[in-house]
Amino acid sequence: MEHYTLFIILACAFGFFMAWGIGANDVANAMGTSVGSRALTIKQAIIVAAIFEAAGALLAGGEVTDTIRGKIIDSSVLEGSPEILVYGMLAALLAAGSWLLIATAMGLPVSTTHSIVGAIIGFGLVHVGIHAIYWSKVVSIVLSWVLTPCIAGIVAFIIFRSVQKFILTAADPLLNAKRYVPIYIFLVAFVISMVTLTKGLQHLGFNLHFTASITYAILFGLLCSALGMFTFRKINADSSTSSQQRFLLVERVFGILMIFTACSMAFAHGSNDVANAIGPVAAIINILQDGAHIAQKSAITTWVLVLGAVGIVAGLSMFGYRVIATIGHQITELTPSRGFAAELATASTVVIASGTGLPISTTQTLVGAVLGVGLARGLAALKLNVVRNIFMSWVVTLPVGALLAIVFFYVLQLLI
Repeated sequence: MEHYTLFIILACAFGFFMAWGIGANDVANAMGTSVGSRALTIKQAIIVAAIFEAAGALLAGGEVTDTIRGKIIDSSVLEGSPEILVYGMLAALLAAGSWLLIATAMGLPVSTTHSIVGAIIGFGLVHVGIHAIYWSKVVSIVLSWVLTPCIAGIVAFIIFRSVQKFILTAADPLLNAKRYVPIYIFLVAFVISMVTLTKGLQHLGFNLHFTASITYAILFGLLCSALGMFTFRKINADSSTSSQQRFLLVERVFGILMIFTACSMAFAHGSNDVANAIGPVAAIINILQDGAHIAQKSAITTWVLVLGAVGIVAGLSMFGYRVIATIGHQITELTPSRGFAAELATASTVVIASGTGLPISTTQTLVGAVLGVGLARGLAALKLNVVRNIFMSWVVTLPVGALLAIVFFYVLQLLI
């Protein structure tokens, strides 16, 4: 194909740009609750996320991925003109990356998956045709705007109210924490195991049946709960320890728990969402190397995974603080126990979605969970103007991505 080398260079550059946007926006979401609750500093959060995101992308990023994310368009109609798909994937990467950059600059947490899907829809509408778009998939994505935040919000509300009832408002929070924290440890270990087994390791050949995953997760949860119970019993407070000190000690325990949850989500996120950036890159490389044949799946080589992993880490470290500030401070005030409830609810919703096939955005799930924690303290605990701006950014993500992709497609055709 003409301009082979130039297309490869552009695919790598735009793929890195998209991965950079994922790191700056989507990864920052996962770390926002840890930073906002002061369980981690921003520097510590960046280091933790960089390690586990990169590990997820490199170890479980997938040997094969759909070239058309979520099979949004039927690429078979382009069999006779593969160069159109190359232009389309380049335009989609550039469009999605540009929207993520704009949203991150405004501190708005948006869905990277919806950004690339919107971009592919835009390209598909103009150059493939309305009939070639899988509209049922698009409808399910739109429904996820409502379903996933609501599910996560309800779960977070229940978790935090239980923490309030059984521990935080008790006469002796530390005594009650010794009694009930092992239950939360079980939940954390169970959910971490389920996230890892159902999402994080699915591309490494560990394709366990959902029932088998539940069994292993329960066993791991019981083991961790027993260890936690043994360790926590050694923590004692004498009569001179003030109630405030006992309360802070309990909050510190939840801070430790939420660090483990954040690490698990970072690993799972790196293993799955890296495909948003490198999937189109793999598609372009496959088309360029295979001539006129357009495959529905493309093998991803190690260097492409490294490109995505490095881009994600770079975006998080350079620009991620803006969205971290929104999630951690501007929606509602977070403490370790509140942040723990939000993170556990997010991870739980991811597990529910994996088992039921529900389309999900990690970003919208986490925001919904943070809202649920805020509502558990009353509507006044939420900063509604920030919530409104976030919701509006979700609504415009698909159309903005589509419009930008159309513009960039024509620009690329004119320039190359």
